[in-house]
Amino acid sequence: MTKVHIWLRAETKPLEERIALTPSVAEQLLQAGFKITVEESTLSAIPAQAYKEIGCDIKPAHSWQSAPSDTIILGLKELSEASWPLTHRHIHFAHVYKEQQGWQEVLRRFKSGDGTLYDLEYLVDDKQRRVAAFGYWAGFAGAAVALKAFGRRQQVDGPVLPKLTSMPSKQALVDDVTSAISQLSQAPKVLVIGAKGRSGRGAVEMAKCVGADVTEWDIAETQIGGPFEDILDFDVLVNCVFVQQALPPFITLPMLNVNDIDPRRLAIICDVSCDPYGTYNPLPIYSSCTTFDEPCLRIVDGENPVDLIAIDHLPSLLPVESSEDFCQQLLPHLLQLDDLTQGVWQRANHIFADKLGQV
Repeated sequence: MTKVHIWLRAETKPLEERIALTPSVAEQLLQAGFKITVEESTLSAIPAQAYKEIGCDIKPAHSWQSAPSDTIILGLKELSEASWPLTHRHIHFAHVYKEQQGWQEVLRRFKSGDGTLYDLEYLVDDKQRRVAAFGYWAGFAGAAVALKAFGRRQQVDGPVLPKLTSMPSKQALVDDVTSAISQLSQAPKVLVIGAKGRSGRGAVEMAKCVGADVTEWDIAETQIGGPFEDILDFDVLVNCVFVQQALPPFITLPMLNVNDIDPRRLAIICDVSCDPYGTYNPLPIYSSCTTFDEPCLRIVDGENPVDLIAIDHLPSLLPVESSEDFCQQLLPHLLQLDDLTQGVWQRANHIFADKLGQV
């Protein structure tokens, strides 16, 4: 029996160098009998030639729209904004199920084209645990850029953080952050919220790698509900909480602006969870994400400012390592794409159908 056809589309999100299918995983799928088409991409950290050498078909970027209707379109980030109907089966992070801005318009495209979305964020096992995630790398990169920003703010005039570019390796990123904080008189005090999750573990590891003084909070420390005045006593906050329901805020803008009686220490916030457009955001102190081009947003001015980092594709800082890790996690389930009525694919389809019914 002929296996399904997987079409790896080129990403459209600026500076998104990660990829949803690495050559090592693609090769295993080819050996299992799948047909794989890969679009050329000027963004991807892995060139199309690497896929051609293992036997994948190569097509121009963004040509998936003309693929046969039974093709499965695989990507990472959401599709570019448009209004034409979506007719294929799509696998990617759509960012619509928490009723984010524009969610209904996206789902209407699937509804009008009779297409299907298998959202990567909602591929879960029978215990509702995600089967593949970039979480560790998001936390690792988030703590890295937060600490680099803190170090630079103490020593450098000008932007808190310059334009970010991807790093060749995990060790190169550690070395870069170590250099940025090496002249500080004392180790930065870092608070990681959600420290026991994937993102939290990555953030804690990065902070410890560069010698920061790390405090770890998780459910036990936050279950009473915020706001939490203690957060103001840290230099850096890294929020890694995976939010699935509305929570009381961890901090608020009025808290950050009160600075005359007991001076606030908190200077840098990195919201790794990064969901300013939904109603579940436990850091309701900003309304839009930051970017690799402009990583920091000043949310409190004055002599004791607060800078925020809220980049929704932090693992792109380490695109090759994070992509390889993610794809290896996803591989067992990609091998089951012949039968979308079972396992993670069936559960993802049920969620899609439920959300589609709300449009």
